[in-house]
Amino acid sequence: MNNIIKLLQSHRSIRKFETRDIPKELLIELVRSGQAAATSSHIQAYSIIHVTDKQLRNHLVELTGGQKYVASSSDFLVFCADMKRSLEAAQSTGECVVSGMTEQLLVATVDVSLMAQNIAIAAESEGLGICYIGGIRNNPQAVSELLNLPQHVYPVFGMCIGYPAHDPDIKPRLPVEAVLKENSYSDDAEYVNAFNLTMHQYYQARKGGNKMSNWSQNLAPLFNQKLRAHMQEFLVKKGFEMK
Repeated sequence: MNNIIKLLQSHRSIRKFETRDIPKELLIELVRSGQAAATSSHIQAYSIIHVTDKQLRNHLVELTGGQKYVASSSDFLVFCADMKRSLEAAQSTGECVVSGMTEQLLVATVDVSLMAQNIAIAAESEGLGICYIGGIRNNPQAVSELLNLPQHVYPVFGMCIGYPAHDPDIKPRLPVEAVLKENSYSDDAEYVNAFNLTMHQYYQARKGGNKMSNWSQNLAPLFNQKLRAHMQEFLVKKGFEMK
């Protein structure tokens, strides 16, 4: 197994950071690495807001549900799906452009996700730690107003980056057999049951026997309610009409 594969398989979410700054030159190289990711039709439908203002960072802690590492990490990035630049570029040619298509939403969301993961891998290769912050979507309208995001741009997630101040265990993943299916979709209940046992043991070790849970039980709260039901209305208002 080569060093890149080892790096990828050793990913952990880091939530405690040293009080060290990331050199600006390194941050720029990380972003360049992100830009090297695959992008649909070379659209490059993404923008990153590098939040350096302490007041903004503290406000984002509140908007993401009290995740204090949003403020304590060396750097905090907000990754945005951005169709504004592309639509305006196409319009500048004199063509009549069509906006609000569902495919545009998908392209921009996939583009920014691929870019962010490149940045995450590049950061970890330099000894940095990262943590994705999906809580950005808890209050997307407030985040958009705080960061002056225009129409056809929406915040997908944030990312804390910094030098790790702790060394958490690697969280187990589903067995490969559950996700790698040959030629057609196949049932994976057997592998899920086995994974539930794996996760139960993981939580017991991690929480000193104080967490009686497994993978399926952790998923239940995500599916027994309408999670972030505000997102559809928000996206339509932002110009992603899903036509």
